[in-house]
Amino acid sequence: MDYIERRLQGHNKLEWVALPILGVVRDVLDQPSRQTLLKIPFVVPRLSPVVMNKTDDKQDLDPADIRRVLRVGPYEDLRTIESAAKFAKDGDIVEIQAGEYYGDVAIWRQKKLTIRARGGKARIYAEGKSAQGKGIWVIQDGDFYVENIEFVGAHVYDHNGAGIRFEGGTLFVKNCLFYGNDTGLLTTDSADSLVIESSEFAYNGYGDGYSHNLYVGKMRSLKITGSYFHHVNVGHGIKSRAQNNHIYYNRITDESGGRASYEVDLPNGGIAYLVGNIIQQDVTPQNSAIITYGAEGVLWPENQLYLASNTLVNDHPYGGTFVRSAPGTQSLVSINNLWVGLGKVFDGQPNVQTQNDIRTDWSAFVQASRLDYRLGAKGLAWSYAVPVLPELAPAAEYLAPLQVRPLVQKPTRPGALQTQ
Repeated sequence: MDYIERRLQGHNKLEWVALPILGVVRDVLDQPSRQTLLKIPFVVPRLSPVVMNKTDDKQDLDPADIRRVLRVGPYEDLRTIESAAKFAKDGDIVEIQAGEYYGDVAIWRQKKLTIRARGGKARIYAEGKSAQGKGIWVIQDGDFYVENIEFVGAHVYDHNGAGIRFEGGTLFVKNCLFYGNDTGLLTTDSADSLVIESSEFAYNGYGDGYSHNLYVGKMRSLKITGSYFHHVNVGHGIKSRAQNNHIYYNRITDESGGRASYEVDLPNGGIAYLVGNIIQQDVTPQNSAIITYGAEGVLWPENQLYLASNTLVNDHPYGGTFVRSAPGTQSLVSINNLWVGLGKVFDGQPNVQTQNDIRTDWSAFVQASRLDYRLGAKGLAWSYAVPVLPELAPAAEYLAPLQVRPLVQKPTRPGALQTQ
């Protein structure tokens, strides 16, 4: 019965009709599912206290930079982040003293602003409060740069409380943490572009399947590099409706205790590049597919999915589907990827262009049981195919926990990791 349920997942009509019937049969036979047996309560681990780096107490400014700096902290003129959000003018720099802030939520209405922590990380605990009932921060419409901030525990009445609710303009997020929120970071359809670098999204999701580690609306552009997505509660690791998606050199993993539905969900198509990522699904996923494309209908003029030099791992003993694409997908190009585990690689797209993709098992890696997907002796024998499109040739690789390491030479092997 476990196998039957696994195969039904992802087939909309069959799933709705047959799975409830199987549930009744299980009750009669008193036979719990494998997922029920393996499931444990979703626990969000406590974070270690913030440590201030005294050597970095003040960040130097370029002498030519004439922007005003507003400093926030227990011994500064501005004691709260909320007050800085009210007093800041367009073009200012807001520097937040490293430490922990409780219930200090804010609405940012400026058109251009830099917000960063000073002397380490600034961690904001929602503590039951929210800005406009939406999250810890609401960025309404501007050009924002946010660095070294941690957003923890946003929960609101509609179960969609975000660390950041981004409603318009452009947003650059670097070295930030989104932890234990209903949704890690959420953008509306009115936003233009989002860039995420070297950031962590963990233990987000209300558990209803409608909240995620990252949710991106129908905006123009999403770019993610060097970031770590893990332990989402039922929702997706990354869900993006953006027209253009560039997802390079990241770790997107379910891991033990994670409850991801899809690791990457691109429900409205668009142009998407997934290059150099480590993507792993655990033994108890909510859905059988790892990556889905166009599942809610393609919306954009161009709908093309490119997969290159990724290491994709399905740890479920019954397999599933690695990539499921919907009608309307104009092209699906796959090159130099490693497909690890059981299951169907492609489902739904008849015209897949593949080159040098390799099916393998966990023995190809140094220590896959510890999520160490560096190639072992078996993998070192594989060769690399030079792609026609330069965007599909990795120039770097993911380096744990939140870095990108440039390659010292051209790639020589398939998969996400080149350096041994």
